[in-house]
Amino acid sequence: MSVKPTLKPLNRQTIVVTGATSGIGLSTARAAASAGACVFLIARHEADLKVVCEEIQRNGGRAAFAVADVADFDALSEAADKCSRLFGGFDTWVNNAGVAIIGSVLETRLEDQRQLFETNYWGVVNGSTIAAEHLKGRPGGGSIINVGSSLSDAPASIRGAYSASKHAVKGFTHALRMELIQARAPICVSLVKPAAVDSPYDRQARNMTGYAAQNPQPVYATRVVADAILWCAVHPTREITVGGGGRLIAAFYSVLPTIAEPLFARFAPVLKRDRGSAYEPYEEGLYAASDDGLDEEVHYPMVRQFSVIAEARKHPGITAGTVALVATAAIATLLLTQRSGPRRYDVIRDRLDPRGWIDAEALRHRFEDISRGLTGAAADMGSRTGDLRHEVRDTAEGLFQRGKDALAGGKRKQYARAARGYANKAGKRARGYVDDGVQYGRDHAREGGALLAIATIAAAIGAVALESRRPDSRVRRIAKF
Repeated sequence: MSVKPTLKPLNRQTIVVTGATSGIGLSTARAAASAGACVFLIARHEADLKVVCEEIQRNGGRAAFAVADVADFDALSEAADKCSRLFGGFDTWVNNAGVAIIGSVLETRLEDQRQLFETNYWGVVNGSTIAAEHLKGRPGGGSIINVGSSLSDAPASIRGAYSASKHAVKGFTHALRMELIQARAPICVSLVKPAAVDSPYDRQARNMTGYAAQNPQPVYATRVVADAILWCAVHPTREITVGGGGRLIAAFYSVLPTIAEPLFARFAPVLKRDRGSAYEPYEEGLYAASDDGLDEEVHYPMVRQFSVIAEARKHPGITAGTVALVATAAIATLLLTQRSGPRRYDVIRDRLDPRGWIDAEALRHRFEDISRGLTGAAADMGSRTGDLRHEVRDTAEGLFQRGKDALAGGKRKQYARAARGYANKAGKRARGYVDDGVQYGRDHAREGGALLAIATIAAAIGAVALESRRPDSRVRRIAKF
């Protein structure tokens, strides 16, 4: 087993923050200084570092800085040595520095992707390696906090290179934790995974889309992420997600990836496009330090100042107690309702019972009425057809005999014409009877088909209801699963 670190209160800690001149890093440095910690800032832009350091000192805090690129191991090591000389070492190291590329992976140059990994992945590796070597020999140990992203759980199509780098950060962080456990080092390794954050992230990214980009709602304030980072500095925490939206998307992607990927491919570019702003080629920070402007936030009109899922992770005992109380109250309400007052549970159960949805007796009588109607109609048409047949036969025989008895040729023709006319009239009457019979059959066939469909559905529902009452019911096993 590993040796548990002794994490000090914030007002007794020295905290190193990389990427400390904008966004999450700037918010973390200011919050740590306000809590009484000594803050050591690392970034590439010296002028901005000076401004932040002077601001913290002016507000009564203790701060120092070093200019270094996290991708440069030697420069970062020198910065750590400077922190040790000024403050006697450090207790928490926050790997926050990062850059971004917005655009298709296939259209992104390989050298740009390598540069992104130099900062996002190798910067974390360099900082973690330096911090681990320092904290191993420090009394009580300390913590290493790596800022990842919810995109390490559910990647986005137009942020593919960034998502890949955060996947690498996640894998490295967990592997480092296991190695430190094996080495029995008193070091806590935490991974903080923010969802969409109101920071200059998009503005400082290399944007190859040709349009302004944005984070889809819900968007969280950088202060919420900073609070989670400082919580990890004091409480041993393996992993924490900031932002329920990111956690929900990650869960959906994990459970149904074959459905999630086509949906993300279709809607992610649309949701991440800022149609309310014109595209501006801001000064990007992929290869060199950009003028961050010391911005924690940017322009989102609605920013959430609280993350329920992060607070639940911080306080698991309170969360479990709250859930238990709510469940107990629900069960108590159900039981009390059963004992007195309107029996709501019985009413709901009766309404959901499929056997009461359809009046089977009325349905049976309706089928019998249709059957009797069809039988009577068929018998009536048969009788009328028989009468017509006898009438036609008798009339035709009479006309034939009269034509046979007639002597004059003109009379024969007259009787023949009369016979043909009568035959035509009889044929029309017969066709009318047949058409009436066919239409009657069609009308009642529609009604009978609809009733038969209703009866089939009712029978299926009833069968499921009866099956669910059996002790070895498969329906019960499926419901429990």
